Amino acid sequence: MKIKILAVGKTDDKNLEILIDKYLTRLKHYLSVSLEILPDVKNAKNLSEKEQKRIEGEAILKKVQSNDQVVLLDEKGKEFRSIEFSKFLQMKMNAGTRNLVLVIGGPYGFSDAIYQRANGKLSLSKMTMSHQMIRLFLVEQVYRAFTILRNEPYHHE
Repeated sequence: MKIKILAVGKTDDKNLEILIDKYLTRLKHYLSVSLEILPDVKNAKNLSEKEQKRIEGEAILKKVQSNDQVVLLDEKGKEFRSIEFSKFLQMKMNAGTRNLVLVIGGPYGFSDAIYQRANGKLSLSKMTMSHQMIRLFLVEQVYRAFTILRNEPYHHE
């Protein structure tokens, strides 16, 4: 299985980028994981929330293939403990999922078209977090999940 993380908007904090890269590098030992950043919407200040979501949604859909399993990071998504998340990923692999796409939307969430395309929703917390920070938390949790699946000593219960 390959995992692609799609995220809207660049990260302006170099420290976050360093940490994200650290976990992406560690993940190479388990599977192919990539992070693709979609550019911020131009002139967003002049657009309504709905219009901004529509434009972001079109950009996301261009990066998703018809056979991809798409899971949105969404505040109304399913919450997992780390062990449960590792089992979720194992189930995806057992089901023969070739490409799992985890999508981090823009500041206003997703358009209706993206919700219609999604195969599921995932929430990392009930708390609101910045879209830049969530990238780090997501790659760390994916890494943690694979160390759990391999019974490696990273995760402590």
